[in-house]
This record gives sequence, C-alpha cells and structure tokens, in this order.
Amino acid sequence: MAIRRLVAAGCAAALAVAAALPAVSHAQTKLRIQSTFPPNTLFTASGTYFAERVKLLSNGRLIIEMLPNGSVVPASEALDAVSKHVIDGAHSAPNYWVGKTRAAALFGAAPGGPYGMDILDYMGWLQDGGGMELYTELYQKELKLNVHPIPLTSVANQAMGWFKRPVKNWADLKGRKCRENGITAEVYGKSGMVTVNMGGGEVLPAGERGVIECGEFVGAAEDLKVGIQTIWKNFYPMALHEPATIVELIINGDAWKALSPDLQAIMQTAALETTIRGLVARGKQDAAAFAEMRDKHGVTIHRTPDDVLQKTLEAGDEILKAEAAKNPFFKRVLDSQRAYAAQVVPTRRMTNPPYGFAANYYWPEKK
Repeated sequence: MAIRRLVAAGCAAALAVAAALPAVSHAQTKLRIQSTFPPNTLFTASGTYFAERVKLLSNGRLIIEMLPNGSVVPASEALDAVSKHVIDGAHSAPNYWVGKTRAAALFGAAPGGPYGMDILDYMGWLQDGGGMELYTELYQKELKLNVHPIPLTSVANQAMGWFKRPVKNWADLKGRKCRENGITAEVYGKSGMVTVNMGGGEVLPAGERGVIECGEFVGAAEDLKVGIQTIWKNFYPMALHEPATIVELIINGDAWKALSPDLQAIMQTAALETTIRGLVARGKQDAAAFAEMRDKHGVTIHRTPDDVLQKTLEAGDEILKAEAAKNPFFKRVLDSQRAYAAQVVPTRRMTNPPYGFAANYYWPEKK
C-alpha cells in the first residue's frame, strides 16, 4: 500500500509540473519556393529532397512547397519576385543575374574555379573563406534586394557540351552557333564562336530547328534527361568554363527573419546535405549515362582537346581581370577567391596525387 501511495503521489506531482509548463508550440510555417529549372532534372529532384529533409528535421513545423518553373513568374523574374515577396523563395542560379551585376558570375559559375579551385575548394571558400558574407552582400547591398541566399545543389564541373561536328581545337570553334550563357558565352566567344543565350529547356527544340548546332546544359546524366543526344552525337564532358558550380536557394529577407533560429539552421543543414548528396551521386549517374549514350544512342564521347582547356583558362582570366579593373565589388570577390585558392590549391596538390595516377593504374585510359 505504501508503494502504491508513493507511485500515486509521484504521478500527481508529475502531472502538476506538466500542467504548470508553457504549452509547446507546434505552429506550422509554409514557404512557397519556385524552381527556375526544367522538370525531371537533378535540380528538381534536389529541390524535392531538400523539402522532404526540412519537413522531417523540423518535425513538420516547416513545410517547403516546391513550385514548378514558371508557375508564378518567369524564371528571369524570380529574383525580383522573391525580393518583393511575390513568392517566398526561388531555386535559381547566380549566373542568371549577370545582367544585374557581373559579380553574380563569381558565385558558382566562373571559369577556372577561379584560380584552380574545384568544387570542394569552392565550397570551402563559401564556408570558411568569407564567401557567404560576400554572397549575402551581393544581393543585400550591391543590388539592394530583400533576399537571403543559401547554396543549394551542386552540378560541380559542367560539360563542354554537345556538337554536330567533332571539335579539333580552339580555332575549330570559330563560327559555330552554340547555346552558351553569361560569362561562359564571353569565354567561348573569344574563339569566334557565335553564342546564343537561352534557357536549358530551350536547347533541344532550338537544336531540332537548326537554330543552333551545339551547346551545353549541365553534364552527362542531366543532358540525357533533356534529350540532347537525339540531335547531336558528339559529346565533350571535360571542361573548365564552370568547374565549381553550385546553384542557389534565395529566400525573401522578411520570410527568412521570421523563421526561428532553429528553423533557419534546419534549412541551412538540409541545403548542405542535399548539395553533398547530389555531388557524390553524380559519378555513378554519369557512368550510367555514358553507357546509355554509347550503347543506345550512338553518341561518341570525346576527350576535350588540351588547347581548348588552356584557352578557356586564358580567356576567362582576361575577362575576369578586365571586369575587376572597373568593378570594385567584383574585384573584392575575385581577390577573396584568389587569397583562399593561394592557400588551399597548392596544399591539396601536394597532399593528393593526381587523380589519374591511381586511375590509370587500375583503369588505363583508352585511346
């Protein structure tokens, strides 16, 4: 009986304490985020995965509604729509906004990395080299927009692209009419290429109509989904025009500030996880795409000529230096990247053997 009385007293005390505690809020917040990318691609899959992780990690307190491209505003108007809170956010790419500020090209789509950085180096610069501070400043101070950026989705090293005819060298690009965007178009334009700016979803129909005879989108697995292999049969996966590409999640500044610190952290953590998972998954996806290209579609996969890689770096350097000479913010970002790269790139080269050293031992490169 004594034990029962003790248990009963303990339960009563626990109930009293629980009643005195403030109620835990399970209020649900919803954010409507529009994609600016074609459906059925890495980008849309990445956005879906990100939304699922946010919901799970927040225990349903934060719901991300991913809207398809063009559902509220055209992709080209997404940045302004986010700033004006027409939509809560957008899954977009910094190089879309080069028309507003050339410095946007330095956040994930610059030739050469820049300064030899690969995707891991570039992510390191964002996280530990002052990159995120400059990224935020780009939107909030340079463009005076009410936007908060978060890196979301890596496409790492982008392919040189698809061609109607094989490419012999840099000079052989002269006169070819290709889809290229942003500073990438200026880089290849140095070869005499005639560049045409258009969205990724327009590449296939433009190629089918003969408006263009070559172009790039992302890389093997993604390009296969778009269907470019049905019109052009020469694919060049190796390039240096955009070797460290990460696209973005841009959130309206007021919507971001309204989130509690833990929900902000959940979004940042989910974005980083989504980006890393997409990055490590690409190797296997591209391998499968290569096999399908060759075996099913009769595509020839070429090694990009060394002089094309070299001229890409030279042309990129020329363009970046010229812009830095007249744009103070552009110069600050470029200087920050150079300072970071000067530390990590030589160190990684001393630490890691060339990838091809062990690769050629086990998997000798076929001529």
